[in-house]
Amino acid sequence: MEEDAEGMDRLDMEGDFVGGRFGRDGEFYYQSRRERAPQTRDDALYGVFAEGDSDYDSEEDEASRRRRRRKRRMDESEPDLTRPVQFVSKGISDPQKPEEDEEEADQRPGLGQAAFSSRTAAAMSEEDAEEDQEEYDLPTGFGQRIADGARARREEKERQQESAKRRRRATSAGVEQGKPAPAPGSLESNEKVAKMMAMMGYKRGEGLGKNAQGITAPVETTLRPKNAGLGSVEGFKEPKAFTPKENLPPPPPPPPAKKEKQRWSKKASLKKDQVLTKNELLARRAEKEHDEQPAFVQKVIDMRGPQARVLTDLKGLSNEHEMEANDLPMPELQYNVRLLVDETEADIVRLDGQLRREQEKVASLVREKEKVAKQEALQKHQLQVMETIAGVLEQVRVDDTAGLLTLGGLLKTFQELKMRYEEEFKMCSVAWVACRFAHPLLIRVFQGWQPLENPLFGLEVMSSWRDLLQGDQPYDFSDATESMAPYAQLVSEVILPAVRISGTNSWKARDPEPMLRFLESWERLLPPIVLHSILEHVIMPKLTAAVDSWDPRSESVPIHVWVHPWLPTLGQRIETLCHSIRYKLSSVLHVWQAHDSSAYAVLSPWKGVFDPASWEDLIVRYIIPKLRTTLQEFQINPASQKFDQFNWVMIWASAVPVHHMVHMLEVDFFSKWQQVLYHWLCSPNPDFNEIMNWYKGWRGLFPPELLANERIRMLLTAGLEMMNQAAEGLELVQPGARENVGYLRATEKRQFDAAQQASQYPSYHAVPGAAMSDMSFKDSIQEYAVDQGLLFMPRVGKFYKGLQVYEFGTVSICIDSVKRLLYAQLQGGAETWSSVSLTQLLEMNRMTRPR
Repeated sequence: MEEDAEGMDRLDMEGDFVGGRFGRDGEFYYQSRRERAPQTRDDALYGVFAEGDSDYDSEEDEASRRRRRRKRRMDESEPDLTRPVQFVSKGISDPQKPEEDEEEADQRPGLGQAAFSSRTAAAMSEEDAEEDQEEYDLPTGFGQRIADGARARREEKERQQESAKRRRRATSAGVEQGKPAPAPGSLESNEKVAKMMAMMGYKRGEGLGKNAQGITAPVETTLRPKNAGLGSVEGFKEPKAFTPKENLPPPPPPPPAKKEKQRWSKKASLKKDQVLTKNELLARRAEKEHDEQPAFVQKVIDMRGPQARVLTDLKGLSNEHEMEANDLPMPELQYNVRLLVDETEADIVRLDGQLRREQEKVASLVREKEKVAKQEALQKHQLQVMETIAGVLEQVRVDDTAGLLTLGGLLKTFQELKMRYEEEFKMCSVAWVACRFAHPLLIRVFQGWQPLENPLFGLEVMSSWRDLLQGDQPYDFSDATESMAPYAQLVSEVILPAVRISGTNSWKARDPEPMLRFLESWERLLPPIVLHSILEHVIMPKLTAAVDSWDPRSESVPIHVWVHPWLPTLGQRIETLCHSIRYKLSSVLHVWQAHDSSAYAVLSPWKGVFDPASWEDLIVRYIIPKLRTTLQEFQINPASQKFDQFNWVMIWASAVPVHHMVHMLEVDFFSKWQQVLYHWLCSPNPDFNEIMNWYKGWRGLFPPELLANERIRMLLTAGLEMMNQAAEGLELVQPGARENVGYLRATEKRQFDAAQQASQYPSYHAVPGAAMSDMSFKDSIQEYAVDQGLLFMPRVGKFYKGLQVYEFGTVSICIDSVKRLLYAQLQGGAETWSSVSLTQLLEMNRMTRPR
């Protein structure tokens, strides 16, 4: 409890009274109050921070006061005659040593001494008796115990003194032998601790720990000035960071004592502080601010004095304490002087700041004055220009009122205004004023004008007014009339009515040339909003009515002749016409025959106009069926060949999509062509020169766009290889034989299945039919799919390398009849194809079939 309470103030009454105790009734009784030390001037000034104010000092003062009181009581007290008498032997006196005998007699307790001891013990308290037992020997049991305790303390003190003497002798012996004395507080200065550390393996000069990782030098401490606190102190050097040292040097000798400085002597007064002028102070402060450049200013409120102070830095915060710590003369006076200097410095800085702000304000006002002067001059100039323009416009108004205003004079007047005052001409919108005066004059000029008959009339006049009113400004593409430029407004009121009247009344849509000539002539002069109005309200209604009334069966002029010239001008507007044209064409193509070439002349110009999907749909629906019928009816006879039907088909080579044309030729032409070539080559003694000429003749009938196709070249090359095999004497394979074998197998299987069903159901008998014609490779695969119960149908618009893609169950396939190969689209990629057999094709269907 005592250790826990160390450093804390005691709030009990133990030290306030002498001989205090509590009675049975709970009351506190005491002999007297404890005397307190008188309060000094330092105690009143510093309080608990006064020097020497500690528990140890108070205990020493209390002990000294007790000794004084005890001595005073001993002097004033009377002998206690109730105490027992103690006789002491006088002994033999030596006449040679009277003084020593007297001293020994004084030291031996005699009768008077016993009486004195009794009288003193009665007057002393229990606390004083314990301290006096070392000087007086009490004969009672209580005194004997006190004496034993005093004797034990005396012996312990003697032992300590003896141990200190031995250490001093050992230290002096080490110094005599040349060994330095251990430093105070070091490990060597304490023998017990050094011995214990040596037993645990410690070696001098090494660190502590298993691996000697500890520090070898003690932590250095530096005494800070008194009452300095934790702030920075001028003149005091802070200790450096700890750095381990292997070998500690011996402590440096203490510096020689400095002589006390003469404070107020004449010599001391010769050294004066530096005197700064106002300019030097401001320059130093500006340099300091430039070097430091603090990011922010933190305010510090000093509440230590009678009044609060607001500081922006910690400089001078502890000047008063430093002066007291350094024992400077008259610190109060120096503090007051420093306050006056700081206030003066602050006033100088404040006044300098005000002066700078006033100077900056004056400079700003000067610049503002110059700016206002420039604006005043500019406004005066603009006012003069406005007065000039107003005078010119007033003269134009007077001439217009008098009827003296001409179009040429008006144009010249406004051209001069624009040349002299271009900025003011735009800013004041003088172009609208010019447009107002020019409008009635231009109406009189273009009165009775026929733009379709004389499209070049008035081009120069309108070009001059365009340069005046429009200039380099871009056209306004908005449709709002309020946002139109002056020139666009003038054209829409002067030119557009004449064009609208002529186009509506006299122009025919089947004769586009007059309107096209007018638009080409006025292309540069027509604003976009006027051109848009002409196309929407004049041209498109006329064309729409003409297309609706067009009849392909009775019209002698094709429709593309008078519609296509408008394609660059109409743009996307042509889509509305194309829909009606496709409807008109489809209404007559369903009765068309392949020998009628007029359909190609009417339809082919629209291939690039119609979108690709619409064009392909039109061709597949109405053209290709008629062409396939023509090729199927076409006969190939080398002896007497007629090419009319073949030429009817080749006319459409550029109009029909290539993949449709290739598929049609492969199925309906090349199958017959290769059969004829095979029979010709198998005839006895064939004339190969004649056959070669026949081959070249057929090859020359194909247009370049078909010969560029890989599939067509492959089919022609198959015939050439057949000719080479025949010329070399090799056996030829009849085209389509493999397909026929596959068909025969499928036919035999069907017949066998029918026979089995007939044997199972005797009531039904198979009716023998006529022999079936030979089947192609595609037909045999189709029959195989039917036998397996799988769907086989072509995919519309899907081709792979010019070959039609079919659905074989759940797998996409294509058939190469020339090479007799079957290709299937693999599941790993959308465009990955590979040749497969029918067995692999069935396996692929089983794998992809949903479970």
